[in-house]
Amino acid sequence: MPAPADLVVTRGKVITADPKNRIAEAVAVADGRISAVGGAAEIEALAGPGARRIDAGGGAVTPGLIDGHAHLDREGLKPVFPSLAGCRSIDDVLARIRALAADAEPGAWIVTMPIGEPPYYWDVPKNLAEGRFPTRSELDGAAPDNPVYIRPIWGFWRHILPLTSIANSAALDAAGIGRDTPDPSASIEIERDPGTGEPNGIIHEHTYMPVMELSHFNRAPRFTHSDRVAGIEAAMRIYNRTGTTSVFEEHGAAQELIQAYQAVHAAGRATVRANLVFSPSWGPERDIDYTHALRSWSGWLGGRGLGDDWLAVGGLYTEFGFDADALLRARASPYTGWSGFNYDCGVPRGKMVDFLTEAARNGIRICALWREFLPLFEEVDRRVPIGEKRWVLGHINTLSPDEIKRVADLGLALTTHTNRYIHKQSHVTRDEIGRERENEIVPIRSLLEAGVHVALATDNVPTSLFFPVWQSVARENLHTGERIAPDQALTREDALRCATIEGAWLTFEEDRKGSLEVGKLADMALLSDDPLTCQEDAIKDIVAETVIVGGRVVLEG
Repeated sequence: MPAPADLVVTRGKVITADPKNRIAEAVAVADGRISAVGGAAEIEALAGPGARRIDAGGGAVTPGLIDGHAHLDREGLKPVFPSLAGCRSIDDVLARIRALAADAEPGAWIVTMPIGEPPYYWDVPKNLAEGRFPTRSELDGAAPDNPVYIRPIWGFWRHILPLTSIANSAALDAAGIGRDTPDPSASIEIERDPGTGEPNGIIHEHTYMPVMELSHFNRAPRFTHSDRVAGIEAAMRIYNRTGTTSVFEEHGAAQELIQAYQAVHAAGRATVRANLVFSPSWGPERDIDYTHALRSWSGWLGGRGLGDDWLAVGGLYTEFGFDADALLRARASPYTGWSGFNYDCGVPRGKMVDFLTEAARNGIRICALWREFLPLFEEVDRRVPIGEKRWVLGHINTLSPDEIKRVADLGLALTTHTNRYIHKQSHVTRDEIGRERENEIVPIRSLLEAGVHVALATDNVPTSLFFPVWQSVARENLHTGERIAPDQALTREDALRCATIEGAWLTFEEDRKGSLEVGKLADMALLSDDPLTCQEDAIKDIVAETVIVGGRVVLEG
C-alpha cells in the first residue's frame, strides 16, 4: 500500500512517457516522489490528511520537460540592459538614447541591447526607416556627455551574419579605436568615413559570438554575479511556464556560471533542475599538460559528476582549438558575457585524440558539438571503450545511414537543434547536399530506429521545448513552408519522449525522472492543451498552467 499522499493530481489525461506510453487519470505524490499512478478514484483514496488536491479538469499532464541544450541563464540576462525594441527609425533610437542620457551621470556608460526585435532581431537595419544604422556623430548628439555602446546580438539567436554594434565618440576613445586602429581580426570590420578614414562608430563582426564587447569595449558595464543569479531565477520561471523542469547544459559552464547556479541552489530558490558540463579555460599557453589536468579533475567530473537532484556538475565540454577571435574574447576571462562558457576551451586537433583518450581513462564524459567528432570518438573507443560512458554529440545537422550506425555502435547520446537545422535552415542544407539525401537532415526517426538516444533542445531560441516537439513532428521550414525530410518526422508520442525520458538519459537519471512512474521524482506539468491530440500547428503554442517539481508547486495560474 503506498504511503499517504501529500499531493494528488486528479481528473487528468496523464501522459506517463513510461516504456508502454500508458495514459492514466491521476498521480499521487509523497515526500517529493511519485507514489502511485492510476485511476482518479484510486488515487483520490490515497490522499492523506491535509493533502493538496489539483484538479486537472481533463487536461493533459506530462512529465516535466528536459531541455538537452538550454542556455537557460541567457534568458534571464536579456532585461539587464535597456531594450531598443520597437524603434522604427534612427530618430526613435536617438530618442531612446537621449532619455537614458538624461538619467545618467556625466561620463557614465550607456549600454543597450541591440537594435531590432527580440528574440531573433531579423532584418536589421532594414527595420529602420532609413535602412541604415545610426553613426557615432548621431549618437554624440543624443548623449554628448556619455560613452554610448549599442551591443551586437548574440549571433546564435538569428544565425545570420554580420553582428553589428555601434559606439559614439566617447566609447570609441575609451576602447582605443581611432583612425589608425587596424581591424582586430579578419572577421571584424570597423567602418570608416571614406573621406577622413575615421571610424564612423559602426562595427561589423562576421562571427556568431561577439568579440569587440569582450576585448576593446571591456570598460563598459557587464553582467555582474548578482545579474547572473537573479537572471537564473527569472529564467527558471520562464522555462517553467512551458513545462520545463530540468536542463542539461552540454555546451559547458564556466566557473562564473557554476557559481551563480550554486548561489541559487544554496538559497533554495531553484525551480528547474540543472546538470552542468564543465567548460575549462586553458589560457593562452600552448604546452598544456592535459593528462595532469584530467587526472586531477576526475574526482569531481568523472561519472555522473558531483551534486544532487537539483544541481550537478559533471563531464567536460571540448572543441577544436581556438582562433584569433577566441583569444580576443578570452581576454575578458573569467568574464564570459552571453556565453556562460569559456572561449578558450578548445584543444588543438593534433592533440585531441590523446586528450579524449585520457578523459576516457579517467571516467570523464565528453560532450562535443558537430559530427566531426565522430571519427575521433571511434579512435578513442579502440583504445579505451566508451560504449557505457554516454558521450554526447550535440547540434546534429546531417547524418548519413553509415554515420547513424557508427553512432549507435558507440552508444553515444545525441541532442538536436531543430530550431536551426529543421525550422530555419533545412532548405539551405537540402540545396547543399541534394534532394536525394534529404533524409539525412536531422534524421531523428532513423536514429531512434537504430536505438540511439536523442534528446530535444531549445538552445534558448526560443525557450519552449514545445517548439522542438512541433518541429520534430511537422518538419516545417520557416522560409518555404515545406515539410523537409517528412520521412524523418516523429509521432507526437516519440517527440514527447525525446523531450522527457530521453533527456533524463543524458544525465544518467532515467531511473529518477523523465516519466511519471512510481518512485521517480515528482516533476510534472499540467498543460494548456493536449500535445497528442491538438491541432499540429498548436503544439508549439502550448504552455504550462501548473508545474510541480519534486512535489512542490512552482508555478500555477
